[in-house]
Amino acid sequence: MNRPVPSAMLDVLTAVRPRMRGRLHQIVFFLSIPAGVVVVAAAGTTTARLGALVYACSLTAMFATSAAYHRLAQSVRARLWMRRADHAMIFVLIAGSYTPVCLLVLEGAWRAVALSVVWAGALVGVGFKLFLLHVMRFGNALYLVLGWAVLALVPQLVERPVSLGLLAAGGVLYTSGTVVLTRRRPDPVPEVFGYHEVWHSLVVAAAACHYAMILLLVAAS
Repeated sequence: MNRPVPSAMLDVLTAVRPRMRGRLHQIVFFLSIPAGVVVVAAAGTTTARLGALVYACSLTAMFATSAAYHRLAQSVRARLWMRRADHAMIFVLIAGSYTPVCLLVLEGAWRAVALSVVWAGALVGVGFKLFLLHVMRFGNALYLVLGWAVLALVPQLVERPVSLGLLAAGGVLYTSGTVVLTRRRPDPVPEVFGYHEVWHSLVVAAAACHYAMILLLVAAS
């Protein structure tokens, strides 16, 4: 038997959406497919190709899920489950983005430990988003904690200043987007391009920074 949708969540799911809702992520989904092919093809080693493949799949899956939720889901029940999947896939992209970085800048046991911690954290986040979506603040905080855990890799990236700069820029953009999503401000043109579209724009910009960073790393492998 389906549980009733909480009233607060029902308000979100039935609210009139801005006309641009989901269009940006829909476009980026289609662009992510050839972009993924490029990053995998650029890899010079089997390890780099594996990391690039995991990253490319997570990138496309995240934007595909977001586009499907915002553009295709119509019924309240469909929107509820697609919203859960949409939020959960952010954790998958975080872990997917870590994967080629950990594989290429870490060695030995540190590589296995870092990947285990990141993917375990992502799975916890996925569980919260799928089954405890109403605990929004915890989920948003976990995005930031898991995302900024990458600071532990800074010593391994200091000799790659461009990659380090792209990593930092992406992190700042993602964090700014999380703040916008939490505060629901700025909300420029609510009927057309609201706070959620600002959030999506920052996500795309951050993803572009991290894509460039990963492309540089795998191409140099």
